[in-house]
Amino acid sequence: MSEEITTVDTGELGEKIVKVLKTIYDPEIPVDIYELGLIYDVLVNEDNEVRILMTLTSPNCPVAESLPVEVEEKIKSLDLVKDAEVEITFDPPWTQDLMSEEAKLELGLL
Repeated sequence: MSEEITTVDTGELGEKIVKVLKTIYDPEIPVDIYELGLIYDVLVNEDNEVRILMTLTSPNCPVAESLPVEVEEKIKSLDLVKDAEVEITFDPPWTQDLMSEEAKLELGLL
């Protein structure tokens, strides 16, 4: 019997992670955190450990405690993810310029 070895394409896993991120919303704005531009980077290493660099709309954001935890838990819930860590940064600070065209349309900014 031969053992089947499955290799995971980190790009494919990255796409799955983005799909999950698009299900998480800032409670004050009816746009998901990905389209809002809160996700600065998604890094997946060869061990399928994920590191997400993100920001918040402001340092005083009411969900500053809960949103990063929600992101981490939802990413960890993906079968292929071994571990996940979320790092919050305010450098550069979030501005509306970071929003996608889709988000700007949704919010009537275009």
